[in-house]
Amino acid sequence: MQLFDNPASPYCRKVKAVLHETGQMADVELIPVVGHPTATESLPLAHNPLGKIPTLLRADGPALYDSRVICRYLDARAGGGLYPEARLWETLTLEATADGIMDAAVLMIYERRSRPEEKVDPVWLEAQWDKVTRALGVLEERWMSHLHGPFDIGQLAVACALGYLDFRHGARDWRSGRTALAAWYGALQGRPSLVETEPPEN
Repeated sequence: MQLFDNPASPYCRKVKAVLHETGQMADVELIPVVGHPTATESLPLAHNPLGKIPTLLRADGPALYDSRVICRYLDARAGGGLYPEARLWETLTLEATADGIMDAAVLMIYERRSRPEEKVDPVWLEAQWDKVTRALGVLEERWMSHLHGPFDIGQLAVACALGYLDFRHGARDWRSGRTALAAWYGALQGRPSLVETEPPEN
């Protein structure tokens, strides 16, 4: 298999962490990609019409894209158990919440990279950050019991989302007022799949 990858992408990190968790890292060749919505020259357009990463090429079927699809496929391929049937809908909702944090945080970066400085919209940027803070509040208030439960894709996705906030938006200090979530993430950061997939230095 081949995975179109950028080490700064939280979605790619999530996929690679699943590869580590399920013992499949050696089965995948990483293909480095750079770009964003207004600079698509090196993106995998021939395999993913949306031009997004991660995109996974497999020998036995068409390319897979969207990190949630790829992670589910990889877990099923290895029997990894990251999607427990007994709490499947909660796990998928937690993963979707984490991916929503990533979406908003990445869009904030794209806003600055895709527009001239004088056209960057600070109101729009703050609206994206509002999504992040609402989601973080829900994690702190409603999801800590799940986060402290058996490890699954929801927890892995939240860890990747929080890592991306540190990586790209550290000055906004997401930990402030969220002591339970911050403590949980601090305890999880040493997990090998997260250590091996840490993004590069800013």
